[in-house]
Amino acid sequence: MKRIDIAILTFALAAGRRVQLLPAGPLFRARDGRPEKLPGYRIDAKIAAALIARAMERQTPLVVDYEHQTLLTEKNGQPAPAAGWFRTLEWVEGEGLFATDMEWNARALEMIAAGEYKFISPVFSFDTRSGAVLEIQMAAITNNPALDGMEAVAAHRFLSPDQPVEEIRMNEMLKKLLAALGLQETATEADALSAVTALKAGSDKVAGLESEVAALKAATPDPEKFAPVATMKALQAEVADLRAQIHGQALDGVIAEALTAGKLLPAQESWARELGGKDLASLKSYLDTAPAVVPAGTQSGGKPPASGGGDGKLNDTDLAVCRQLGISAEDFLKSRAGEAAAA
Repeated sequence: MKRIDIAILTFALAAGRRVQLLPAGPLFRARDGRPEKLPGYRIDAKIAAALIARAMERQTPLVVDYEHQTLLTEKNGQPAPAAGWFRTLEWVEGEGLFATDMEWNARALEMIAAGEYKFISPVFSFDTRSGAVLEIQMAAITNNPALDGMEAVAAHRFLSPDQPVEEIRMNEMLKKLLAALGLQETATEADALSAVTALKAGSDKVAGLESEVAALKAATPDPEKFAPVATMKALQAEVADLRAQIHGQALDGVIAEALTAGKLLPAQESWARELGGKDLASLKSYLDTAPAVVPAGTQSGGKPPASGGGDGKLNDTDLAVCRQLGISAEDFLKSRAGEAAAA
């Protein structure tokens, strides 16, 4: 079975966003001879590509703390504040693995600038058989380098020996599952079970609704409650035609009554029909208040009245009509002549 271990390396530190985490390899060792029983830790471009991919899969950035306190807090009970964070890794052939987006906290920057901290020590897991680096887990700023005079310093000490790869993969899968459920990595088992129960209840509800929709689609409509669309459209057309007929009959009656009452002249009939066709209520309102322009019952069907107009002159009634309609005597005579010709 493939076995892994965890190591801490220490490297020279610069207070920038680009920080070296691992040397170029392909093999490197600590000053005290670690890793034991292995030629050295192993890293190359292919191994680095896997490290970079695993770092990008994380939901949270990797922490840089002080003196690896994150790993010691359970034992000494002391807090483990962050000195910085990073997420993006880059492999540079011949130089090594770098964090390219280091975000230092203000206090860490001050201490680095003052020379209070000079080295960075990454924590990584590795294969105890081949020495291949498996995953960058975190880092720390420290003053205890394992190699003097080198930019890339080797293993400092070991943590948590002999953890199976299968167990690590299971832990990663659980972390991804918690993230998919919208939970933090610190969620309890009860929190996870509650989220799964809620998710299952929602899924069951959706499945029930889908079954109801499928049943409705498959069911034969009750003809007493539903009618075909074509039938409804035909009925609507018939109702529209009937309404148009009723409206037309009502309009004919209103205009005939207005002509008889002398409130409309034959010359006004086309105008009255256009208005009444659009808005019968408006026409009725106009006629209710309109005065009789000629005595009731004296309309001549568009022909010049016997009392005048045959000689091209207007009588008193004609002049009253002109005033009512707001037209000139000349236009009135032209209109009458056209009506007479049409008759």
